Amino acid sequence: MATESPTPGNSTAWLRTTGDLAWRLLGILAALAAVFYVVGLVRLVFVAVFLAFMLTAVLMPLGNLYDRAMPRGLATLASLLTAIVVVGGLGTYVVTSIVGRWDDLVDELGSGIEELVPLVQGLPFAEQLGDPQDWLSNGGDWVQENSDTLMGSALASAGSVTEGVTAVVLAVFCTVFFLSTGGAMWGWFLGQLPAAGRERWRTAGSAGWATFSGYTRGISFVALTDAVLAGIFLTIVGVPLALPLSVVVFMAAFVPMVGPVAAIVISSVVALAADGPGTALIVAIGMVAIAQIDANVLQPLITGKQVSLHPVVMALVVTTGTVLFGLLGAVVAVPLSAVTWAAFSALRRAARKQQEPEPDPEPADLLV
Repeated sequence: MATESPTPGNSTAWLRTTGDLAWRLLGILAALAAVFYVVGLVRLVFVAVFLAFMLTAVLMPLGNLYDRAMPRGLATLASLLTAIVVVGGLGTYVVTSIVGRWDDLVDELGSGIEELVPLVQGLPFAEQLGDPQDWLSNGGDWVQENSDTLMGSALASAGSVTEGVTAVVLAVFCTVFFLSTGGAMWGWFLGQLPAAGRERWRTAGSAGWATFSGYTRGISFVALTDAVLAGIFLTIVGVPLALPLSVVVFMAAFVPMVGPVAAIVISSVVALAADGPGTALIVAIGMVAIAQIDANVLQPLITGKQVSLHPVVMALVVTTGTVLFGLLGAVVAVPLSAVTWAAFSALRRAARKQQEPEPDPEPADLLV
């Protein structure tokens, strides 16, 4: 009995399928690279629009509350003024507090480092590190001598003041229109699209905005809770600059994974400078406990439903965003990934619903 020889079409089908998939993957990668390149060119605009979306998500409930007692325009203005007064007041207090105590903190940090010498000398590997008295004392002297340079470098690394002011002004300008006429703007955008794909854009946009606004409000509440807990704890321990440090904790909560670690280090350094190693250790333990409450209780309960991403995926996207765009990438990586996944999931559900066959009519329906 003769065996059937494989036809050329059957033998090369897998190669054709693999090639098509490879070209699609290359096209996706090229599109992503183009998006990253364009974002890098207009980073200021991207930051302003992203900040405007965050402000819109946070201020929309407040604007709706004001809208009950005044026209929509005045409600939008009142919500913006409320945010400006709160943020501006806290920022002014933090800056003046740090600048007013900077020299004292530097001197106290030198004393705190000297107090670490007896503790380091008792470590098993102290001999391999050299004389702790020398390198710890030299470190304290170097910090005191270069305090002005360190503060100037920190301010310079925060970015250009002009660019920052421009981004904030543009963000506030966009927020005004997003709050007042955001629905009309979205409707106009959908009207410019082809009718065949309009419903898909509406589905993806609605799912993405629901996820982004829910995440922004949730992470804002989590950050506020962390700041309150940190402020109460630092005040009880007696650490100076407790309120400015709580503001630092609030801001750090918006940077996944990296932010809480930075807040712990900064708080511990201030405690070391003010009250020595013992207080610094207590502060470090307490701040770690607050970070654990954040990661294991608050985040899953409040933002877990909005960010349907595995912790491994979150770690990868945060690392990738940090490598590509630094601190900005770390901040926007998780919400943008969550929005993308939410839009994709909504479109997939809609496509499956369209493909499902309609159920057969019931006998009672046939008689109607």
